[in-house]
Formats: sequence, structure tokens, C-alpha cells
Amino acid sequence: MSSTILQAPGNPQGEAEAAEPGEEAKNPFLVALGERARALRSRRGMTRKALALAADVSERHLANLEYGVGNASILVLLDVARALQCTLAELLGDVTTSSPEWLMLRELLENRDEATLHRVRVTVGEMLGTGGANASGGRQRSQQVALIGLRGAGKSTLGGMLAEDLGFPFVELSREIEKFAGCSISEIQALYGQNAYRRYERRALEEAIQIYPEAVIATPGGIVSDPANFNLLLQHCTTVWLKADAEDHMKRVLAQGDTRPMAASREAMDDLKSILAGRAAFYSKAEFQLNTSAQPLEASFQALRKLVREALQLPA
Repeated sequence: MSSTILQAPGNPQGEAEAAEPGEEAKNPFLVALGERARALRSRRGMTRKALALAADVSERHLANLEYGVGNASILVLLDVARALQCTLAELLGDVTTSSPEWLMLRELLENRDEATLHRVRVTVGEMLGTGGANASGGRQRSQQVALIGLRGAGKSTLGGMLAEDLGFPFVELSREIEKFAGCSISEIQALYGQNAYRRYERRALEEAIQIYPEAVIATPGGIVSDPANFNLLLQHCTTVWLKADAEDHMKRVLAQGDTRPMAASREAMDDLKSILAGRAAFYSKAEFQLNTSAQPLEASFQALRKLVREALQLPA
């Protein structure tokens, strides 16, 4: 266990105290820091217990950090940043201080609305060749259809049905990742860590894009957590976010015999809702959205079929 601690204000002995969310007179910087830590954890799809284990920090200390009631040691912050696979600057809230050009860019982009930022990102991505937008600049929309969303949204079921209807190959990216690694997703993460998993994910996505000019690709729910992989997906594929209510996500995964959602936390539903909230802004970057909780399976498929065929300008 790390020897550094989160020391609560007025606690000279440095003993960790349970966080009290309703506490008044919190330091604004620590509150903002806690909110960023919580948002980053949700985006990565990690429970507080999982992050505490990965960072080698006590769960109570991590709770204090997230509620903004502790004075976080710099070494604890470094441990948490490493476990979240982000820079310390991102955790502290400023990744744009490394050069004058960064500062000038930040000034240009500060307070711009989401639509403007989206156009800037697409333009910069196309200029650098690192990921702009599918179907931009007069290009026809890609025949590589990528389904994104959390586990249980219907990506595998609806994706297989859509691929059969279109006569396209169906690619489950998770299965391709396991083929490259020679072991299961859980074993990759347990044995080699998240960085290795993201490299396999990148390799599988690049190969799918190169091999299949036409395809329906079911992506892992956490692909949005890696900006480089997500940019690549947005650049090359026609993307559809399959949305569902948290309750439906949980029911569908459990119905498949997968009890992992219940294994990590007693508050599994709260964790699931937190992950959905943390990723929703990224999932919403998809070109299209379909709510699979709004209708039965066959109706969802017909809606998806119509949406994709119209997007690709295929006969109905």
C-alpha cells in the first residue's frame, strides 16, 4: 500500500476520515479535483474499489479525494493518474500549459460551443491525418458500419442481424482482440494491463478497417475511453450509438449469464449509471443514435435497418 495519504483538513495526525458529501466550506480546488477524478473513473468504467486497487491507494482515501475533503499528497495524485491512464495535468484540470502554442490554442478555443469545437476537431484531424470525420468533404459515407455503446445495448444481436441483412461480414472487435492476444479480454487486462489491451484494440480495429471494405463492426463499450482509437473509428466508419436504459443494460447482460456486473460492487446499478453518464458525451459523437429500450428486438432491428440503409443510400 502506498505510504502517502489523503489528510483531511484539521487532522494533524493524518488519519483518513470518511468523506462527508454535505460538508460545508470545502476548498473549491479540491472539490473540482474530486469531480474530475470521479468523471475520469466513470469514463474508464472503473468502480472506486477497482481504482483503489490499481492505484494502490486505500478506498477511503480515494473517497476523500472524490468528495473534495482531503488534502491530496502529490504522490497519491500521481498513483491515481497512472491508474486512470491520464496525465497528472489532466487530473489537475489543465493539459494545455506545455508550450506557448498550446496556450494560444486554448485561448482561441475557450468558451466555444460544442458545434464549433466539433468542426475544429474534424478539420484538425483531416489536416493531420489522424482522424477527421466520415463522409466529410463530399465523400460518400463509409460502408463500414460501427455500432458503439455500453454492454447490453444490443450491438452483437442487432449487429449480426444487420450484417446478414446487408450481406456484409460481421466483426465483433472483442473476439478479434482475443485472437490477437491469444487469451480472453479479462486475462489481457489482468496479466498485461489496460495499456496492452488498448494496443490490441487498436490493432484489431486497424485490421478490420483494412480488410473489410464493407462490414458491420460491434465495438467494445470502452472504445470511447481511448481518444486515438475513437478518432480512428469516427474517421473511417459510419457510427451508430445503440442506447439503452441502465436497467435494460443490466437485465440483458445478466440474461446472457454474465454475472460480472454484480461482482465488482454492491452498488452495481449505481456504477452502471455512472459509467453511462461518463461515456454519454463521447457516445453522442456517433453520426446516428438508436434507443433500443424504446421498442422490442424486431422493431429495433427494423429501425436500425432503415437508418443504416438510408445513410448508405442502399435500397430499402
